[in-house]
This record gives sequence, C-alpha cells and structure tokens, in this order.
Amino acid sequence: MPTERKVEPTRKLHYVIDGPADKPVLVMSNSLGTTLDMWAPQMPALTAHFRVLRYDTRGHGRSALPSALFGMHELAGDVIAIMDHAGIDRAHFCGLSMGGMTGMYLARHHAERFGRFVLANTAALIGPESVWNTRIETVRRDGMAAIVNGVLARWFTDHYQLTRRDEYEPVRRMLEATSVEGYTANCVAVRDADLRGLLPDIEAPVLVIAGEQDQATTAAQGLEVARSIPGAEYLALSAAHLSNWELPEAFGNAVIGFLRQG
Repeated sequence: MPTERKVEPTRKLHYVIDGPADKPVLVMSNSLGTTLDMWAPQMPALTAHFRVLRYDTRGHGRSALPSALFGMHELAGDVIAIMDHAGIDRAHFCGLSMGGMTGMYLARHHAERFGRFVLANTAALIGPESVWNTRIETVRRDGMAAIVNGVLARWFTDHYQLTRRDEYEPVRRMLEATSVEGYTANCVAVRDADLRGLLPDIEAPVLVIAGEQDQATTAAQGLEVARSIPGAEYLALSAAHLSNWELPEAFGNAVIGFLRQG
C-alpha cells in the first residue's frame, strides 16, 4: 500500500510514496496543471526498481497554495521539505515541464541531496512573457475550461488525440480540476524563471528527454538544455509535451535505464 502524507505545518504539501522500502528513492515532479497522478502510466515499471515519491506541486491537487508569491526557489524548497519530512536523505529526481525546471534548480543548488536527474519536456526559459500574461488573464476571467482544449492540443500529437481519446481523459480531468488560483500562481513562477545561467554549473548526471512534436517546450529547447549542462545526455521521443503519457513504455524505459546507471 502507498504511504500518503502531508507536510505540516508551514508547508501543506501532499505526497505519496509507493514501492519497496529497500529500493533507491525517486522523486517525481508534475507539470503545470496536473497532479501526482500524471505519473500513473510509469508507476508499475518504476516501482519494480525504485521507491517512488510523487507529490502535488503547491497550488495543485491536494497541496495548498500559499498567499505569498513564489518562484523556482520556493518550488525547489518544497521538494527538500518533503524529503526531510519523509526522512529521505538522498534521491534521484524526474520532473516534466515545470517539474523539469524545478529539477534544474535542485541540480544546481541542492546537488548533495540527489543522484541523477531526468529533465523531461522542459526548457530553461519558457516564453514569451506575453503568452503567459494572456493565458493568466484568460483563466482568471473565464476559468480553466477556457484553455483545456488548447492545452491538450499542445500536449498530445494529432494522431494520439484522434486514436487514443479515452487514454488521455484523465489528463483532461486533472486540468479541469486545477484551481484558477493555483494554476495562475504557477504560471507566474514559470513565466518569471530564467534558469539558463544555472545550467553550466550543474555537475550531476542529467538526462534530458524531449518530444519531437512538442509545441510547448520544443525539442530544440530540450537540446539546448542538454548542451548547456556538462555531460548531459539527450533523448528525443516521437511524442508531444506529455511524452510520459503518450509513450509510457518508452519514457519509463528511458528513465529506468538512465537512473540505474548510478
């Protein structure tokens, strides 16, 4: 049975731990607009090799949204707080999109707490600012329903949307259920983050996974992240933004193969 807990009292963060207690720990960080359930397609394979800690990023799922503004420093600090609360000294890390940006910050500023990093479908600067501002304004005015179809169109390839609709309905439900306040606050955090200057100083082993048809964080952006981190590996999958959902087996195999090297 999974272990489910909340970090209290200063940070109300929801996390779940699955897998054997004697396996290495892997922390999973979700994308903007999803919850820890976004990793469901990988869980059977991952828990055969790791003790997996998934959490809801602040303002998502069952994690509270603080009243103060926040950025990548705070999002990374949440991961450290969760690990401390769970009694985990060291772990591997896998994050997608916003979760990947969180991973970049952790790799640069908290490397001593981690082994290997997988940064998936992400970029060190996701813009332009005007696009974020328009999205924030739209969601605040009209709610999450106003953007869900457009987000899904960017997150999945046309073929996947046409042929596997039932498979991605859980993603639609996650987006629709995300609070306006939580979503827009994290949009601001991503909009204002420019992590390009951190990448050359990352010394941890890193795998960057990109989607060849990703419209949100392009394969070119992923390749630029990999080239900026000394020794980083790069893998492009034939998928769009949520590559872990569209190609669950290929994504899981890539993560497991890379993490088990160290």
